[in-house]
Amino acid sequence: MRKNSHHSVLVVDDEQNNFEVVEFILFTEGYELNYASSGQEALTFLEISQPDVILLDVMMPEMDGIEVCRQIKAHPMWRYIPIVMVTALNSKEDLARALNTGADDFISKPVSPVELRARVRSMLRIKQQHDALESLLKEKEALLEKQAASLQLRQDMSNMVVHDLRNPLTVIIMSCGLLKLTNLEEKQLNKVQQISQAGNRLQSLIDSLLMMAKLESGKFLLNLTEVNLSLLGKAVVQDFHAIATQKKIEFVSHLPEPDHQVLVDEILLRRALDNLLSNAFKFSPENSQVTLIIEDSSSSTIKIKVKDRGPGIREEVKEKIFDKYEIGNIIRGVSQTGLGLAFCKMAVEAHGGKISVDSNEPNGSIFTLEIPTKILSVKPLKYNII
Repeated sequence: MRKNSHHSVLVVDDEQNNFEVVEFILFTEGYELNYASSGQEALTFLEISQPDVILLDVMMPEMDGIEVCRQIKAHPMWRYIPIVMVTALNSKEDLARALNTGADDFISKPVSPVELRARVRSMLRIKQQHDALESLLKEKEALLEKQAASLQLRQDMSNMVVHDLRNPLTVIIMSCGLLKLTNLEEKQLNKVQQISQAGNRLQSLIDSLLMMAKLESGKFLLNLTEVNLSLLGKAVVQDFHAIATQKKIEFVSHLPEPDHQVLVDEILLRRALDNLLSNAFKFSPENSQVTLIIEDSSSSTIKIKVKDRGPGIREEVKEKIFDKYEIGNIIRGVSQTGLGLAFCKMAVEAHGGKISVDSNEPNGSIFTLEIPTKILSVKPLKYNII
């Protein structure tokens, strides 16, 4: 039985007798031998079938072996086929030309049977290693594609579920609004208000999740409008005034003058600020301080800082804290989803900006947003304390 019947060798030589010599030498190896009498015939053969090794004569009329080798190695489907140049040339310059065109090995005429068999076996080992690696890469690529498709399906289903939550949640919020108009006792009214507040927080979370899905998919289009940074800052401060009072935290704001206008997506920017301030108040202890600073660091960049007096962010997780579901410090009794900072990062990067976190000595964190934007007008900073 021929032990190597699954391996094929293409012999390219304009002399039929030379092929017969090679055939005789390799007969015991059991290779499938194919013959091409010219360079063009060899190229035509490769269009139909690809051998494992090519034995290529250098000295041929019309198209010599060096040109054939160059064309084969330039072809993306053939370049990995090992080529052994068979040559009667002995000068180092001629051998260098053959190797420079991409030849993998060479053998001199007259051909030594022992040497020819050894060189073909060597080339076959190289080809087998390449084929095994290519097969492994294709398997991994197919697995990654399958995993990506499965992940995309899960994400799409999750987004649809989140989207469908909006309808029943809207009913809950509207029903709370109607109940507030009825003659409820104080205790009952407090419970309705708690349900309404929880519903509004859940609505905000759902909106953030859906917006994150759009940002991740690259299908979110920024709605750039002229935004008055002072009015935006005042609205944020007003909304967090009750939380600051309840937690006994001093809320300090440094805002631009009223005429300070920029071009940004107001909804994205406002939601990012809400997330940062929610975290700041969530993690800062009573009788501490939270600071909001909105300023412009140049004529084309606005800089927003949120400072807190919480436990701070460990140095080893500062790079990961903006990834989805990453949590810097686990605080007992504090709800942490790991989505708020991820949304902030997406919102800022959608504007072409960046977000970073630094330590707020002696304790706490400073989150900084830097957003490139067209400044429509600039005024000195105004300082407010609530």
